[in-house]
Amino acid sequence: MVGIMSGIIGSFIILRGMSLMGDAISHAVLPGVAVAYMLGINILIGASVFGILAALLIGFVASKSKIKTDTSIGVVFSAFYALGFILISMAESSSNLHHILFGNILAVSDADIMTTTVVLGIVILFVVIFYKELLVTSFDETYAKTYGLNVQIIHYALMLVLTLVTVSALQTVGIILVVAMLITPAATAFLWTDKLSTMLFLAAGFGIVSSITGLYFSYTFNWASGPAIVIVAAAMFAISFIGAPKQNFFKLKRSVTQ
Repeated sequence: MVGIMSGIIGSFIILRGMSLMGDAISHAVLPGVAVAYMLGINILIGASVFGILAALLIGFVASKSKIKTDTSIGVVFSAFYALGFILISMAESSSNLHHILFGNILAVSDADIMTTTVVLGIVILFVVIFYKELLVTSFDETYAKTYGLNVQIIHYALMLVLTLVTVSALQTVGIILVVAMLITPAATAFLWTDKLSTMLFLAAGFGIVSSITGLYFSYTFNWASGPAIVIVAAAMFAISFIGAPKQNFFKLKRSVTQ
């Protein structure tokens, strides 16, 4: 389920050139996790609040100052990440920090599975209902504004869904590696097609294959589950980078040689 939702949302993230934002959101949810732990509430609530807060703050800093968006992303997400470490140490939950950072498939509970199922449903419903709006704003934001679409609302709605996906992936691959699951399957799918709908299905498929294969290697060789999944995803990207028709790697190499 994490592979499917990561591939779908990741497709829109890379098409919008927002890979850094995906990285920022995945790290910015850490203080939300810590606060939720301290208050004894569902981490989805705390992480979602801080994820949206980070997205709003990044947009505010970028629009109200002369610094570029990537700089504001670096400032905000590093501050949130550091705050998360401090709050976790205050909560005396450092024993759980390794699982939060790197994931632990064995720690996934029935409640986590239900949460992930709900988030997967939200992701699919969101993309189905707003497919046209997401398509237009991803490829031509100026035309979308001319068309009368509220680009900002669509952007922050996507950030909210991105936050939900990030939180649901915490137990499986962890905060540090969740950005790899968001970007790598989608980037791999991008190398194989120029059609968005096809890209979404391919990205979800690559996410599933990397998850299942990674868990198999994790079980067989006693590797950590999160890194194993990401390594498989990276391997599929490497193969696609060389062999995908759209990439045309070998023709490019011959042309350079000639």
